[in-house]
Amino acid sequence: MIKKDSTRSFELKEAAIKEIHEYFKSGKLTCRELVEFYIDRINKFDKKGPSLNTVIKLNPKALEKADELDKQFAEDGFVGPLHGIPVLLKDNVDTYDLETTAGSLSLKNVRPKDDAHITKKLREAGAIILAKTNLHEFAIWGETLSSILGQTLNPYDLTRTPGGSSGGTAAGIASNFGMVGIGTDTVNSVRSPASACNLVGFRPTVGMISRDGIVPYSLTQDSAGPITRTVEDAVRVLKVISGYDENDPKTAWSFNNIPDNLEKYLNEDGLNNKKIGILWSFLGDHEIHKEVNKAFENCVTVMKENGAEIVDIKEEIDSDKLISDVSLHLYELKAALNSYLKDLGERSELNSLSEIFKSDKYHPGIEENIKKALKLEIGTPEYNERLIKRQELRDKVMNMMAQYELDIIIYPHQKRPVVQVGGSQVERNGVISSLTGFPACVLPGGFTKATETAPLGVPIGIEMLAREWEEATLIEIAYSFEQASKFRKPPELIFD
Repeated sequence: MIKKDSTRSFELKEAAIKEIHEYFKSGKLTCRELVEFYIDRINKFDKKGPSLNTVIKLNPKALEKADELDKQFAEDGFVGPLHGIPVLLKDNVDTYDLETTAGSLSLKNVRPKDDAHITKKLREAGAIILAKTNLHEFAIWGETLSSILGQTLNPYDLTRTPGGSSGGTAAGIASNFGMVGIGTDTVNSVRSPASACNLVGFRPTVGMISRDGIVPYSLTQDSAGPITRTVEDAVRVLKVISGYDENDPKTAWSFNNIPDNLEKYLNEDGLNNKKIGILWSFLGDHEIHKEVNKAFENCVTVMKENGAEIVDIKEEIDSDKLISDVSLHLYELKAALNSYLKDLGERSELNSLSEIFKSDKYHPGIEENIKKALKLEIGTPEYNERLIKRQELRDKVMNMMAQYELDIIIYPHQKRPVVQVGGSQVERNGVISSLTGFPACVLPGGFTKATETAPLGVPIGIEMLAREWEEATLIEIAYSFEQASKFRKPPELIFD
């Protein structure tokens, strides 16, 4: 394990990729020592102590891979831009050497035939898949509750959920169980747990990242993205996993739309002279919304103080109605999931959503959604009406951005603090990104008042929405805001 003395005094908790690579180069740290550090924290805090319950499967060969990377580094230097970086991978992303359960007992012990496209890209870049993490079963909702593992807890307040569906990844990254994480996002699922766990969650334009080998939900809306402690780390991961993949035709739209060097947009002055619109209809006006509103207003002040022009958006958009009346997720679930399950063949005993439903091998909390999905079809008049409404929303958002000459639109990701364990997430605003397909980034936006169960307060996330393929603008503003605000804090409950 790592030995600390006066000549080797460095901090691994909260360290970023760039820092770790400097430690590797200086000889202060090896890949093995880094992996041991994270495994030790998982052993201390995931099933013991606060028992966050984030990890479904720890990679038994992680240390072996670390040794291999240390040998390669000694001989030839870094193997790639993520050399030795331990990754927490949401357990609906395929791994050839580890089971992929989507959080469900119905897929227990199912091992895919190969890696997802993004898993391959991570490994090629030198990353180590440290663990597969918990999710809300089949990514169907937002509390991170599954039949395979149970409830994941929020490290900032153990009485609350970590958001979802990628809550296992987020709770783990917030707690320093890994360096960077991967989540997936159909409605809110990268950005909800980032908001709830004081992290950066980046959902790119649909088509920037391949969905091949990811357990699908809605191919119109599905995306994947990084969950990290810093914008810079999110950009480094995004650069690795982005790009064309012939197995996901949607990625053809990324051709010539991804800047060669995303890191050059990490600009501390990125807020200066930017025009930012506040979508006021995405804020609540009741007592339960006050602390979120106060934190959001503080975020706006930070932007103004750093040179941004703030514009009030008068148009009304109801995020709850977008989910109930426009979102395609339940209409597409059956067809998308059936295709994935069929492709598993003999690797799985169950090869359709209806077979899963009959098996009873799932958490009862998703039963109503499964029942609804089994009755819904793509191509019906109701489905087609939603497609029309989706296009109308895309046009409406673009018109707002053109009318007000905006660089981005901002709003709280969630109108109220993340729900307590046993409750259901409400009033989340991320659906505007998932329906339009436009890129969005959630960043730490402050905390509620401290309480007995939340010594720092409950994290609040601010969300930024940009035009399609305007990741560069989003990165520039997000990084500048992060550097000016410094709202990221590790959870005191388990931060020893």
